[in-house]
Amino acid sequence: MVTGLLSAIGLFIATNIDDIIVLSLFFARGAGQKGTTLRILAGQYLGFMGILAAAVLVTLGAGAFLPAEAIPYFGLIPLALGLWAAWQAWRSDDDDDDAKIAGKKVGVLTVAGVTFANGGDNIGVYVPVFLNVDTAAVIIYCIVFLVLVAGLVLLAKFVATRPPIAEVLERWEHVLFPIVLISLGIFILVSGGAFGL
Repeated sequence: MVTGLLSAIGLFIATNIDDIIVLSLFFARGAGQKGTTLRILAGQYLGFMGILAAAVLVTLGAGAFLPAEAIPYFGLIPLALGLWAAWQAWRSDDDDDDAKIAGKKVGVLTVAGVTFANGGDNIGVYVPVFLNVDTAAVIIYCIVFLVLVAGLVLLAKFVATRPPIAEVLERWEHVLFPIVLISLGIFILVSGGAFGL
């Protein structure tokens, strides 16, 4: 039991540490907006439950539901969101300080989509692990992962609100957010071999 818990914690950290950067940018983007933390938390949970559902379905033999070849195409989600964010940043008036202070509303579905798209590697790692343990262990892994999602979001909020980091994020979020999402989308597409890349 303890070994299973430690394995689940280690696996979660290894496959989700990169989410701290993306989540921190979401917090910077939504700075000053009421309910930002709850929307990011809800989106992270929604996206992560999609990752777990896909991994469990593939483990149970529902590969036709989510063939491995489809996973790289999830890179289109952050790519599209990043291009949209870049377009919005380019169109906005940089002198509008009130808009910068208030931040932008971060949507639950946006966070969920980015989380799910960024989870292609998670699915690829979770399936072999789930195939090599019994059903009770898979349930333990899923429960531990879901508990740790809240910790991940809180850690990202902590990182994003440290004064030196918050200043950089506040100043450069409108540039960093699209760059990170576009890069993430391209990385997912290329590393997965989507479109023959």
